[in-house]
Order: sequence, then structure tokens, then C-alpha cells
Amino acid sequence: MGPDGRQACRRTDLHCRRRLGRYLRKWREECGLTLHEAAQMIQRSASTVQRIEQGMVAHLREVDVEALCKIYGFDDDHTDAMKALAVQGNEQNWWCEYGDVIPQGFEFYVGLEASAQRLKTYEPELVPGLLQTPGYASAICYAAHPDERSEEHDRRVRLRMRRQTRITRKYQPAGLDVILGESALRRVVGGPKVMAAQLKHLADMGTRSNVGVHILPASAGFPLGQAVGPFVIMEFGSSRQGDYVEPPVVYVEGFMGELYLEKPDAVQRYNQAYEDLRRSVLDAVASRALLRQIAKEYAL
Repeated sequence: MGPDGRQACRRTDLHCRRRLGRYLRKWREECGLTLHEAAQMIQRSASTVQRIEQGMVAHLREVDVEALCKIYGFDDDHTDAMKALAVQGNEQNWWCEYGDVIPQGFEFYVGLEASAQRLKTYEPELVPGLLQTPGYASAICYAAHPDERSEEHDRRVRLRMRRQTRITRKYQPAGLDVILGESALRRVVGGPKVMAAQLKHLADMGTRSNVGVHILPASAGFPLGQAVGPFVIMEFGSSRQGDYVEPPVVYVEGFMGELYLEKPDAVQRYNQAYEDLRRSVLDAVASRALLRQIAKEYAL
């Protein structure tokens, strides 16, 4: 438990899966095996082995981990250590109870988000989930799932609100820095009243010490020279020696799916893009003023 009596955020399971995956990928490459070759040797698909290496398998089979360790030449102690990571990686988290309303593949993102120490988000068109009001979230969820039963709809909204405790809790909240396109403020979601409440909420959240909300005005044009879709850079903290506890991950959202990028050069490119965008945003005070101004327009 945290000092304020709340349940502290457990980071063990996802980190164990990612750490195990890095070990297995490293040893596969040192053995000179391709994903396809390793998969054939344990009678699994190449995509399964790849997902194990990426830490994206929600429930690791010890038999698969043991088989991979065997073909990579691990001794018994090393194999037992890898199996222990698999067991820890299979521990369930709070979001498992919402498994029926989490889109396929998005559970991995929720796990990353829940364990991140800092998130940097760029959203050109919509308010990001971590800053949505219940009314705004409800309208978005209904638009995406118009035929859903009310019980499922309510659970989908509750999941989104539960995710927000990562930045609103008193004990060690995550840092959140958001660049939001002005068009997201003008795009009506749920009606004028919902938008007025949402923009006021954004302005209020921007006053928190761990949250930064900056508006990219329409007058800024395209700071990167092209249109760029939404992305999130997630960082997981550093050791006392300055090394990453876990490598940063970039989540790139798309209509047909999503990407998770970990390679240092890819992460660096997105970090640079984020900094380039920041040079064109309104400062925090001006951003809050614009949010409150447009909120008043919606309230008329």
C-alpha cells in the first residue's frame, strides 16, 4: 500500500514479461537463429515467438519458455530463472476484470500506461483518454460501439476513468505532458455541454504539478512539414546510475492497428518530433486561457 492508503501500482508483471522477452531475443540472436527457425524448433508460430520476445503474450506458457531455453543452451539454473520471470509475468492486474471491453491488442498498451513513470502524448484530433471526462468518453465509446449493451458501454467508460488514476492519485502519480491540436477543441463530441465541461477539465488538469497541457494552434500549420497522427512516448524511470529501468516505448495509433516501437533510433525520432511540435505550441498559461475561452463559447 502507498502512504495515502491506496494500492500502489504494481509494475512487476509487465516488466517481467518484457525483461524475459529481451533475454530470449538476445540469446536467439546469439545462437544465430531466426524467429521462424526458433518457432519451428518448439513447434510454435513465428508470430508467437515474436510476441513472447516483445512481452506481449498475456499468459506465458512455461513449456514454451522451457523449450526456448533448451534450444538456446541454457543450464538448469538459468532456465529456472527464466521460468520464474514467466510465472511473475502471468500475475493478473486490475484491468484483467475489464478484459471483455478491452480491444484486442490494447491490453498491452494499458499495461504499459499503468507502469509508465512519464507519458508524452500528441493528439491532433481528440482529447486523449487520460484526460477525458465521463461525458466525453461516453460519447466516444458510443460512436465506436453504437450497438453495445448499456452494461458493456458503462464498463468501457469505467475502464477509461480507472486508467486516469495513474495520473490523479496522490502517491507517485505519473507525469503526463500533452500536446493537443486546436481542432480537438473545435470538434464537437457529445454536444456543447459535454465539450464545455471537457475543456474546463483540461484547463483544470493543466494546473496540476505532474500534468502539462499545451495547445498546438491551427495557425502553427504543420511544424513537422507533414501531417502526423497521434502517438504516445512512455518512459519507465531510471536507476540511480541513470540507466533506464525499462526501455522507452512509442505507441503509434492507426485506424487499422497500432505499432509499439522500442528501437532507440525510432524512439529518438519520435522524441525529436515531440520537441519540434513543442516549439510551436502555446505556453501553459495561454493554453489554459484558450481552453476556458472556447469552453465559454460552448456554454452560451
